Amino acid sequence: MQKLVVRFVILVGFVLFGVTAGNAENVKVSSPDGAVIVTVGVKNHRPFYMVDYEGKPLVAPSHLGYLIADGELGAHAKMGKVVRSSKDETWTQPWGECETTRNHYNELTVSFREKTGHPMLVVFRVFNDGFGFRYILPDSRKGQAYQIMDELTELTLSHDAQAWSIPSNHTEYFEGIYKKDLLSKKDTVCTPLTIEYEKDLFLAIHEAALEDCASINLTPRFGDGGAVRLLTALTPWRNGVKVYAQGELKSPWRTMIISRTAGGLLTSNLMLNLNEPSQIKDMSWIEPGRYIGIWWSIHKKQNTWELGPTHGATTENVKRYMDFAARHGFSGVLAEGWNPGWGQGEKISYLESYPDFDMDEVTRYGLQKGVRFIGHTETWGNATLLENQMEQAFSWFERLGIRAVKTGYVGRYFDGKELAKSQYGIRHYRRVIECAAKHHIMIDNHEPAMPTGIQRTWPNLMTQEGVRGQEYNAWDRRGGNPPSHTVTLPFTRGLAGPTDFTPAIFNFSEIVPGTHPHSTLAKQLGEFVVIYSPLQMAADAIENYEGQPALSFIESCPTTWSRTLVPNGEIGKYITIARKERGGDRWFIGSITNEEARHLDVVLDFLDEATTYRAVIYEDGPEADFERHPYEMTIRQITVTKGDTLHLRLARSGGVAIRIEKL
Repeated sequence: MQKLVVRFVILVGFVLFGVTAGNAENVKVSSPDGAVIVTVGVKNHRPFYMVDYEGKPLVAPSHLGYLIADGELGAHAKMGKVVRSSKDETWTQPWGECETTRNHYNELTVSFREKTGHPMLVVFRVFNDGFGFRYILPDSRKGQAYQIMDELTELTLSHDAQAWSIPSNHTEYFEGIYKKDLLSKKDTVCTPLTIEYEKDLFLAIHEAALEDCASINLTPRFGDGGAVRLLTALTPWRNGVKVYAQGELKSPWRTMIISRTAGGLLTSNLMLNLNEPSQIKDMSWIEPGRYIGIWWSIHKKQNTWELGPTHGATTENVKRYMDFAARHGFSGVLAEGWNPGWGQGEKISYLESYPDFDMDEVTRYGLQKGVRFIGHTETWGNATLLENQMEQAFSWFERLGIRAVKTGYVGRYFDGKELAKSQYGIRHYRRVIECAAKHHIMIDNHEPAMPTGIQRTWPNLMTQEGVRGQEYNAWDRRGGNPPSHTVTLPFTRGLAGPTDFTPAIFNFSEIVPGTHPHSTLAKQLGEFVVIYSPLQMAADAIENYEGQPALSFIESCPTTWSRTLVPNGEIGKYITIARKERGGDRWFIGSITNEEARHLDVVLDFLDEATTYRAVIYEDGPEADFERHPYEMTIRQITVTKGDTLHLRLARSGGVAIRIEKL
C-alpha cells in the first residue's frame, strides 16, 4: 500500500477588486524556503508570470494563454479570485530511486476571465527545488466539445545559456544524441530541456502528468534585452488541432527544476509529486527485478524474430535462458518474436504463438524455477491492432502467470496517421496501461511518448524507452553511441523517468565494422547502476555471460532503492551515482566517464557510523582503454568506514562499479 503522511494543509481564499484597464495588483507565491518566488499578474489585458530565484530574476515576464477554435484565452483578460494553499506530506514509492518522498509546496490558483466570458484558471505549485503550473479550463461551454489550436505559454529566460536537447522534428522515438549549444541557436526541441543557466545554476524544463493532452515541445526565440523566449509547441493531430476537449480540461503541469548542481536535477522528485497518487490499491504483484532475454542475439543477426532456421524464440532456447536465469538470480526472461506475423506484412497476433514455441510449456517451466516469461507486443505503430487484442491477450497472459509485457511501436505514425506523442497516442498508451493493470501486468513501453511521472499514478508502468539505446551499438552504420552518450543521458532523458537503455554488454564483437559499445567492460557495469530502470535488462546473450567474473556484480545489484545520491558529475563528461538497496544495508556505486580518462574521489559520508564495510570494486585495469583494451578489468576488495574516500581511476570511456556491504 502507498503510505501517506500529511503534515499540514492551509487554505485561504480572497478576491481582488479594483481592476482597472485590465490590470490588477500582482500576486506572489514563494517556495517553503523562500528561494523561489513566482509573481502572477495582468499587463495590458494579458496574463503573465515571472520567477525570481534567490533574489535574482530567472524567468522574465512570460505570457499565459490558449488559442481556442472560437477565440483566445489570455488576450483580453481580467484577474479575479485568488486561492492559496500549502501542503507538506510524505509518501512511499512502491518502487523507485528513493523509498519515501517529501511533497512540500505552496500553491497559488489565479482565476482569469476573458471578455468573451470564458474563464481560465492557472495553478502554481512552488517547491524548494522549482515550480510547476497547469491550466484548468472550467466547463463554461456546458458539455460542448471544443478544440485547442495552440497553447500560448511562454517561458522567457532572462539571458541565453548553454543547453542539451534533441530536435523534435528530426528525432523519431526520441532516439537522438543530446547536443549542447546555446538556446538561441536551437530549433524546436523535445523536453526535458537541460540548461546550464549560470555557473552553479542548472535548470530542467519538462512537463508532468500528461493525461489526455498532447506532448510539449519548445521553440526558442530571442526576446528583448538578450532574453530567450521558449514558446510552447504542442504536438498536433494530422489536421492541425492540438487538443480535443470536452467539459473541464486540466493541462499537464509545465515544470522547471532548479538546482545549484547538475546532480541535484537527478534527485528532484518535483515531477513525481505533481502526479496523482496510485490508482492501484493492491500493488503486491508489482515486482521490480533483473531480467535477460533473446534480444541482443537478434540485433547481432545471430537469431531472427521470424520463423526460420535461426529463429530465436523457440521453446528449447527460452528454456535454456530460463535455466541460466534461475542459476544467476534473474527474475524474468524476455523473448521477442514468439508470435506469428513477423516479416509477413507485420500483422501480428498476440493470441497465438509460432509452432516452435509452446507458451504453456515455457511459462510452466519458468514458474517452477522461479522465473517468469516476459511477453512482447510489437505493433509497428498499429495501435488499433493491439487495442483490439489486448483484453484477450492480457487475460491469457495473466492466467499463465506472465507479469510483465514489453510493448513496441516501430512506425512513424500510429495507425498510419497520427504522431505517437500527439493526443491520439497519449490516449492509446493510457488504455494499454489501464488494461494491463486490470490483469496484473507491468508494462515496459518502447517507442513511447516522453515519460512525465505517470508511474506514480499507474505504478505498473515500470520503465520506458524513448532513448537512443544499446541496440545502436549493434547495427548503427554511423558507429554506435559515442562515449559521452551515457554520461549525458542521466541529466537529460533520465530526468523524465526510468529508462530502458538495456546495459551490460560483455562481448564487443562487430557485425558492422566500427560499431560496438564504445566503452570498457567496467563502464558497462557502472551503467547498470547509473541508468535507472526498475525492470533492468542485462542485455547480452547468455553465452557472453557464462564464466565471466563481472557477472557477479549484476547478480547482486538490486533495481529498486531506498536512497539515491549523486556525489559528482558534469553533464556529458562524467557522473557517479550511489544507491542504497531497499530492505537492506548494501550500497551500490556506479561511476562512468566520456572519452577522457579521469580520477574521481567519492567520500563515503553516507555510510553508517561506527560500522565496518567491505567494498568490492570492479574497475578498469591499468591498461584499460575503450579502443585498445576494453575488456581489461580488475576486481579488488577493501575495508571502508564512514568518511573514507574512494579514489577512482576511470579509463577513457571507462567506469567503476562498487558493492559496499556490512561486515
